Amino acid sequence: MTAAAEVVMLVGAIIAVLGGIGLVRFSTPFARIQTAGKASPISLLVTSVGAAPLLGWAGAGYLAIAATAMILTLPVVAHLLLRAVHRTERIDHLTIDDLAADEPRPGKPDGRAR
Repeated sequence: MTAAAEVVMLVGAIIAVLGGIGLVRFSTPFARIQTAGKASPISLLVTSVGAAPLLGWAGAGYLAIAATAMILTLPVVAHLLLRAVHRTERIDHLTIDDLAADEPRPGKPDGRAR
């Protein structure tokens, strides 16, 4: 049982490392946030599944709480980060920008009070 748990935790660590490599390798902020948003919860879940048998019921409960909190909050955080990037960065690589009409750009007056 211990060897299987260690292998599962190693797989979770490999997923986290691959996500970190993606953060460094990708060129756009959208791709970087996508990589972080996918690799982080998956690596946490896989590592938690591997560590739970080694930690007992109490440790598994804490891991379940942490994994639930991450899965519930990470999509909201990623969305807010992407929206902030869209508002502040110049986006040249998008061919269709559905938010352009709805979002004010820096330096362009939109008539709304800020």
